[in-house]
Amino acid sequence: MRTVEIRRLGRVAYADGLAMQRTLVEERQRSRSEASRGDAVPAQRDRGEGAPRAIDDVLLLLEHPHVLTLGVRGDGGRSHILAASDTLRSRGVEVHEAGRGGDITYHGPGQIVGYPIIDLQPDRCDVHRYVRDVEEVLIRTAADYGVAAQRVDGLTGVWVGRDKLAAIGVRVARWVTSHGFAFNVTTDLEYFDLIVPCGIADRGVTSLARVLGRPVDRVEVEDRIVLHFGDVFARTPVVAPREAVRA
Repeated sequence: MRTVEIRRLGRVAYADGLAMQRTLVEERQRSRSEASRGDAVPAQRDRGEGAPRAIDDVLLLLEHPHVLTLGVRGDGGRSHILAASDTLRSRGVEVHEAGRGGDITYHGPGQIVGYPIIDLQPDRCDVHRYVRDVEEVLIRTAADYGVAAQRVDGLTGVWVGRDKLAAIGVRVARWVTSHGFAFNVTTDLEYFDLIVPCGIADRGVTSLARVLGRPVDRVEVEDRIVLHFGDVFARTPVVAPREAVRA
């Protein structure tokens, strides 16, 4: 069974998270290229200064400071920002172009953001299946807390009733994934009032804490996500040493 390295990063600025993903995607693509040439241990070869390493699949788990992120279609969701620029600045909310699918969304404290950097080749080269599999990971995680989350026909994400519990927006380049999901655990949901979340005006947003009516331990939820990610994607999770997670 293939492995997936789990990197738990804590709070990361959005721009830094984007840069990290770009680097990891290059490294994962390089790993596949070297493996196809028969290099046995590509990650341990001397590449020279500035050359990308070769790596196995990676799942980044982190949290962003307050930020609104835009998709790639149309205006990316700028028309769905309801707050004035001055309001965003006064509340410490940045706006970034994400380079992923989907519309505008919010990231912030209390939310688990997951960025899978995984190679879908050779047997999972189906973007729709990939998105459904990410949803399945989060549906199973919610079920561990007795929450009956579900998919909604025609919409992406994980829902509890008419409220979105987790948003999903992905990018796939040469069958290596980036971006991913945002699972609301103890998120301050008032920040979603700054936008039309994901451009969907007639539905709401919720969090695991709100549904349960009690605080939820973030680390425990991350543990459940890691477990289910390994099961759904048929990979063995390997937690990266603390000193290596930002390497």
